[in-house]
Amino acid sequence: MQTIRFHVRGLGSGRAFVLLAALFALCFGVMVGLIWVDQGRVIKTASDLQDKTVPEIIRYQRLARNLEQLRQAGERIFSATTPEAMQQAMFVVTLMASHPSVLEYPEAAAQTREIERFLAGIVYDSTTDKEAIAANFAAWQRLSARLGLLVDDVSTQGVNLLSTDLDDVTAAIRLARFKLNVVAIVVGLFLLLFLVLFRVYLIQPLQHIGKALSDLGVDQPAPIFKPAALAEIQAVEKAIGKLHNLLAENEKARQALEALANRDGLTGLFNRRHFMTAAEAELHRAQRYRRPVIVGMADLDLFKRLNDTYGHAAGDAVLRAFAVRLQENLRQSDLVCRYGGEEFAFLFPEITLADAAALAERCRATCADSAIDLGDGRSICVTFSMGLADASESTLEIALSRADEALYDAKRQGRNRVIVSGASQAREARSFLPLSPASGGAESGEETQA
Repeated sequence: MQTIRFHVRGLGSGRAFVLLAALFALCFGVMVGLIWVDQGRVIKTASDLQDKTVPEIIRYQRLARNLEQLRQAGERIFSATTPEAMQQAMFVVTLMASHPSVLEYPEAAAQTREIERFLAGIVYDSTTDKEAIAANFAAWQRLSARLGLLVDDVSTQGVNLLSTDLDDVTAAIRLARFKLNVVAIVVGLFLLLFLVLFRVYLIQPLQHIGKALSDLGVDQPAPIFKPAALAEIQAVEKAIGKLHNLLAENEKARQALEALANRDGLTGLFNRRHFMTAAEAELHRAQRYRRPVIVGMADLDLFKRLNDTYGHAAGDAVLRAFAVRLQENLRQSDLVCRYGGEEFAFLFPEITLADAAALAERCRATCADSAIDLGDGRSICVTFSMGLADASESTLEIALSRADEALYDAKRQGRNRVIVSGASQAREARSFLPLSPASGGAESGEETQA
């Protein structure tokens, strides 16, 4: 970086900087003195505003609020449908009419006493004459309008008190602002050179660095900086680039570890440990807020026969395809995991048992009607059986046990169906060859499920 030197009437750069600093200090001192005078005026006016005006405004506001509440209570007397509601509204009228904030102002006290006597007479007459309310409604409208005008007058008086003091404060602030602007312009002439240098060589690079740091993330590309003149700025920019690379590497490692810890390696679904943790939390939330929650257990039908007939590679392909079908047909809020082998566990939040059964039935029908490609030219149709249980008032283990019992009921009743725990009848599914080839490339002698 080329060295910049200042020469003021033969003075070296050191003396020039000292002179500029002295002039700056002088201007700054004059500015402080001028503003100090105006600050004293503002402080005095603000003190008067706080000690005198604000309490008075609060009293006016309290009076306006109480008068408005009295008027609303009177409206409730005329709209009341029961004697009890009318008495309660009359109690509020009496309370507001005798409030100290109302009694402090003679005009308000007189008008509220008149309204109180009028409403008390209406309430008394209504006990013997049901038409008293309707007959006096027009008179109440006139009294209510007068009371509304009084509320407006009180509010206006409070605003006028505030306006006078605010005008004095505003005038003092405007004068101080004018002086500050004049002095700031003078001081700015001395600071202009420093600001230009700082902006070009320090502020702008730091702004770029700050923006890069605020936008820094693993989902954003690495920041690109313009060539900087200062070596320190260059070092910081290089460090930010290294930091971005490190964050990206850490994010990849975190995602990989999370997948290993929470996902089943074959199907990509949640593993059993993570499912139990997430399901427990969801179950506690549902039971706390008394929301419906259903659990389910499902098992692929005749999966051992599939492995024996087509091989374990085909069984793995079926498990992966079945997991994809589940994710496509279930709701985003539903939890599903590979519980073990060909067995899967489910949790359906915010859904009734009947709706969960309908959802499971649609999923079962979709899987039963769709062939799974084994990847070697053959494809087969598989079915699954499922048991559902209400977990709204039980522990997760008990609910899963009930769902498992319903699953075994579905197996005993012929598979390829959804059974609700405790139901007297199961929801039947369409029968078809679960392991029969869906294309001409497979051979199987499996029988149709019962």
